Amino acid sequence: MAEFTLHDLQCFDAVVRTGGFQPAAALLHRSHPAVFAAVAKLERQLDLVLLDRSGYRVRPTEAGLSFHRRAQSLLRELEGLRVHAAQLSMGEESEIHVVIGDLCPRAQVLGMLGRFFAQCPSTRLHLHFEAVGGPWERLFDDEADLILHWIDKGDARVEWIDLCKVPFIPVVAPGFLKEDIKPITLEQMQALTQCVMRDTARHSPQQNYFMIEGAPQCLVADQSMKKEIILQGLGWGHLPRFLIEDELGDGRLRSIAGSHMPGRTEDLVVARRRDRPHGPIADRLWDHVQQEAPALRRALGAAGS
Repeated sequence: MAEFTLHDLQCFDAVVRTGGFQPAAALLHRSHPAVFAAVAKLERQLDLVLLDRSGYRVRPTEAGLSFHRRAQSLLRELEGLRVHAAQLSMGEESEIHVVIGDLCPRAQVLGMLGRFFAQCPSTRLHLHFEAVGGPWERLFDDEADLILHWIDKGDARVEWIDLCKVPFIPVVAPGFLKEDIKPITLEQMQALTQCVMRDTARHSPQQNYFMIEGAPQCLVADQSMKKEIILQGLGWGHLPRFLIEDELGDGRLRSIAGSHMPGRTEDLVVARRRDRPHGPIADRLWDHVQQEAPALRRALGAAGS
């Protein structure tokens, strides 16, 4: 079977979408004979009848419909490639990768990103959700333009914008602890199931925050699942305060923070590589975050206070 061309596919696609050779020719800015010849050639090369020409309007045969469905995915890829090439020639990125970490209040952050990308309809936002060391690893594997997470501020390769402080509080459901003894010690908690975030880093050393050596563990993928497990009395663990304000207020969860388990406060930042070039869209996004940071900081600060 001879090779068919993208031109042949485009002509066939246009005929199917418009219902005729003449409107397809007008759509493609080609002559009627050129479109007719391209489709006829495609049918010969495939040894298939793709179009039923017996009626007033041409229609795809059953084989034509099946072939058209598969061809559309290729044509969409072609169009995406053209857009990508056009943006590269303009110097603008066709896609931006943003990683949201597990300590990030998502509603406010997604709202900020939504406002920016509404103004950049030709740039595709790829959102990734990672936990513990995953965001940091993505950044240094060159798989993220920007992360929202904690960082090592002593690393000269990164620059950041501070957003807010996120307190993590050790909590249990009422009745989870058999004895109401204070202060609660690590030895007491060692025999109880600890709910722990799964580190999504793939090749970096695993980070072990708040973990008690030797305690049985329940590994979870996100803070929402961790919260639900703790609410159901299946384990205990540290949760960001913004996520459990209501439950702490109405007694569905109680803090067990004390001298032996004081909890921890993390700095939530927006970070990017200082040692890598950034395209114009990424730079505009950085400027957008800087402009929105004060309002975002107030919102996140209220959530995490």
